[in-house]
Amino acid sequence: MKLFDFTLHLNGFPLAKAKQVLNTIQDKNEVEFESYLLQKKQDILTHHLAHNSFYKQLGQHININDWNTVPVMTKRDLQQPLALRLSDGFTPKNVYINKTSGSSGDPFVFAKDKFCHALTWAEIQNRFGWYGIDFNSSLQARFYGIPLDKIGYYKERFKDKLSNRYRFSIFDLSDTALANYLDLFKSKPFDYINGYTSAIVQFAKYLKDKGLILKTICPTLKCCVVTSEMLFPDDKKLLEQQFGVPVINEYGASELDLIAFQNPDDVWQVNSDTLFVEILNEKNQPVPNGEEGRVVITSLYNTAHPFIRYNLGDIGILSKTSTLQKPVLEKLVGRTNDMAILPSGTRAAGLTFYYITKAIIEDDGNVKEFIITQKTRSEFKIDFVGKSEISETKQQAIISEMKRYLEDGLIITFEKHDALKRSKSGKLKQFKSLVSQ
Repeated sequence: MKLFDFTLHLNGFPLAKAKQVLNTIQDKNEVEFESYLLQKKQDILTHHLAHNSFYKQLGQHININDWNTVPVMTKRDLQQPLALRLSDGFTPKNVYINKTSGSSGDPFVFAKDKFCHALTWAEIQNRFGWYGIDFNSSLQARFYGIPLDKIGYYKERFKDKLSNRYRFSIFDLSDTALANYLDLFKSKPFDYINGYTSAIVQFAKYLKDKGLILKTICPTLKCCVVTSEMLFPDDKKLLEQQFGVPVINEYGASELDLIAFQNPDDVWQVNSDTLFVEILNEKNQPVPNGEEGRVVITSLYNTAHPFIRYNLGDIGILSKTSTLQKPVLEKLVGRTNDMAILPSGTRAAGLTFYYITKAIIEDDGNVKEFIITQKTRSEFKIDFVGKSEISETKQQAIISEMKRYLEDGLIITFEKHDALKRSKSGKLKQFKSLVSQ
């Protein structure tokens, strides 16, 4: 019995129909696809202008024949009661409702109509299928957060059971906990790993310390899919080395869909089936492929709630090889609110600090993980988990690299911890600024 599919069907999500529609979309040639995309953009825009009072107000100056007149939506636009944002005919009782993690600082509740949510799962199943993963039969090792209250905890465990997955709590990444995780890989026939990058990287570091390759311990393992946090090239190399299976980079947003998924040719393929992804400049105009800009996305099928030219809060680059039917995400730079403002007034991506520090302090295996906080324009604090303090030599090397890549006069302090504080969802935010943007 296909329990995963049946559970979606039982909850009113028409997965079979969604799979048929997805197959039809993917069977189109380039000319047919261009017409399809143009029509779907027009359809979803017209629908919400006619049937959604919230969007009608937001888009009152739209020229229906000029896509560039469509306003860019932000998360703050959506921070009002859900009932005020639903389209005609939809209520909280006949839609799928969830909430964003709030990692961007602007959490909100959102909705999808049931067909749109089914299509999301059809797309996800399709992409995982590239690697021989079937949600109805493949056992998942799930590295995610889990609610700590009793009701929430058992609710997630029950959902995990229905979804054929075993959840590893990422709130405890001590050696004792990781040893227990390893024992489970010895006893359970896991097909794939899926979860937050930082926690999975910690497990790989533990395996490296023990001189172990996970595939030899769990021969059924086929692949590892990381999501929600940045995957750096050296971390990907570590994961592939210690797991012995392909490591796939996933980019998604709960309020939208799967946005990009690394295909078997090692290309970060954007979902053009159910989404229209644009890269825009500060004036909300499209930039040429190959240039950096804000990731702005239109959900082509969500008739219950408008996500039209929705600014996700990320900065990215589409490859010059991209086409309308097969866009390729060349690079995901980071979040627009993860920027540092330096004493000179210069703005720098927060991950620049993280990347410089990472290159210096992780080479000897002392530091397990760390986060960087900008306290003032010139002061930065590095909180880390490690076996011992960071040496004076390495501290000076970090300060020197900051000066070389950024500017002089930056003050860096270090503090060792037994564990780092993760968000409620379990994510580890690598950089945050306390300086007003």
